[in-house]
Amino acid sequence: MLTKQITAYGQPMEIRCDGRCSKAWGINSRPRDHFDPADPDDYAFLADQEIPEDAPANPGTYEGGHAKPQGIDCTDPAQMNKWCFRECERCVGAPNMPHDFSTRLFNIPSLHPQA
Repeated sequence: MLTKQITAYGQPMEIRCDGRCSKAWGINSRPRDHFDPADPDDYAFLADQEIPEDAPANPGTYEGGHAKPQGIDCTDPAQMNKWCFRECERCVGAPNMPHDFSTRLFNIPSLHPQA
C-alpha cells in the first residue's frame, strides 16, 4: 500500500492507494453493472478480473491540471497527485483502507446482501 501526506481542503491528511494504476479507470469511468433502471445509484463497480483490459493510460480526466500517473503500476508515493485524490477509485483518505476490487464493489450494499 502506498501512502502520502497531502493538504486537502486546507487540512493535512494522508491518502492511501493500492498502487495498481493499470487498473485505475477513475471514479466516473470504471466499468460497472447497473441493476435498476429507475435508480441510477444502484450499481456495482466490476471486479478487476471481470475487466479483461487494463484501464487507459490517460482516461482523459484531470484534476487541478494533474493527469493519472503514468506507468503500469505505481511504486513511488511521490507519483500520487491531485488526480489520485479526487478521481482515482483506488485512492482513499486515511484512516480508510483502499477498496478491494477482487470482488464487485456495490454502491448500495444493503440492496444486495447476498452478493
